[in-house]
Amino acid sequence: MRFLSFHCEYFKYKATKKSRSPVFEELSSENKQGSLENVIVLFISVEKRDENDESIIQKSMSEIEKITKQLKIFNIVILSFAHLFGELSSPNFGLNTLKTLASTLKKRKYNVMRPPFGWFNELELKAKGHPLSRISRIID
Repeated sequence: MRFLSFHCEYFKYKATKKSRSPVFEELSSENKQGSLENVIVLFISVEKRDENDESIIQKSMSEIEKITKQLKIFNIVILSFAHLFGELSSPNFGLNTLKTLASTLKKRKYNVMRPPFGWFNELELKAKGHPLSRISRIID
């Protein structure tokens, strides 16, 4: 798994068009658009090698919690982002991994927003400009 983390004053999305993925979530009034303020936005790519790593969620949570504790942030966006140059997992595995990550974060009292999988999104964000506002990680 790879991710880019942006600390943002705000993040907004609106689902606009189905992507080429054969796996997608149906749109509803709850997930078609959304916004959060003072948020960590995680652009996440789930990789093929993650399919054989039973501890991928645990290792990802460790890295995410390091960032959120430093910044004292409890709002998180989990955004599927297949453009981080890894070999992608199957779409089903990717979607299930993102859902599991979101539910694990919620159990730990984070406020989590996850735009629907398999859709192109119109994005609006305002990233902050401090030393920890942009972080990348490769989870091994």
